Amino acid sequence: MHDRSHAPASWRIALPHSAAAVPVARALVRTALAELEHTADGDTAELLTAELVANAVEHTAVERTAGGSPIELVVELLPTGCQVEVHDPDPQPPGDLTRPDVEPPDPWQEHGRGLLLIRALSSSCGHRPTGSGKAVWFRLPAVPAPRRPSE
Repeated sequence: MHDRSHAPASWRIALPHSAAAVPVARALVRTALAELEHTADGDTAELLTAELVANAVEHTAVERTAGGSPIELVVELLPTGCQVEVHDPDPQPPGDLTRPDVEPPDPWQEHGRGLLLIRALSSSCGHRPTGSGKAVWFRLPAVPAPRRPSE
C-alpha cells in the first residue's frame, strides 16, 4: 500500500492573513509529517512553522490590500527530512534569519525570538524572493521513528 513512501510529497495551502492561520498551519504540518514513517521531529516542525506563519501574518496584515496575495504554506517531505516554506506578499527579508546578528535580539523581547528559534532548531533555513513577495523556509532532518514496545 505504501509503495510510494520514499517519493517526495508536498502540500501547499493558502492561509488567512490572521491569527487563525497559525493553528491551520500547525495542523497541516502535523498531518503531513504523520504520512512519513521516518520523519522529522513533528513538535519542532510545528513550533517553527507556527513562528514563520505568525511572522508572515504580523508583517503582512497591515499592508494587505483587497487583491493581496495570500500567505501560503508549502510542506515538502523529503527522504532526508522535511522542508517547510511560508510565502507572503512582503518582499522585505525577515530580520536576521541567515546573517549573523549585528546586535543580538533581546531574548525577553517578543520580537525576534521566532527567528532565533528557527536558526537554533532547524538544520538549515533561509529566504528567497518570489514573484509576489518572498518565501522563508527551514529544513529539519529525518529522525528514526521510535520503536513501539511489542504488545
